Amino acid sequence: MGFSTLELCAGAGGQAIGLERAGFACAAAVEIDPHACATLRANRPAWSVLEGDLRSFDTRPYRGVELVAGGVSCPPFSVAGKQLGGDDERDLFVS
Repeated sequence: MGFSTLELCAGAGGQAIGLERAGFACAAAVEIDPHACATLRANRPAWSVLEGDLRSFDTRPYRGVELVAGGVSCPPFSVAGKQLGGDDERDLFVS
């Protein structure tokens, strides 16, 4: 019997694929970027890829998932971005 995971801010699926290799089944992958979602759908067509804003995502259908994992959006803080922090619309940290 395997475990299931709900991937938040899934990106192109690097972490989710690692979890898959560790024996987890992906219940769903949530991502806002359409290009990343297209990559996920192309590489893992059997996965449920949910494209949309995490702030309006309904978690209720995923009760019982053993692991909630994710790479919370880093562009607001990354040196590769504009480093807008809390002023960036992608900032998911509540201050």
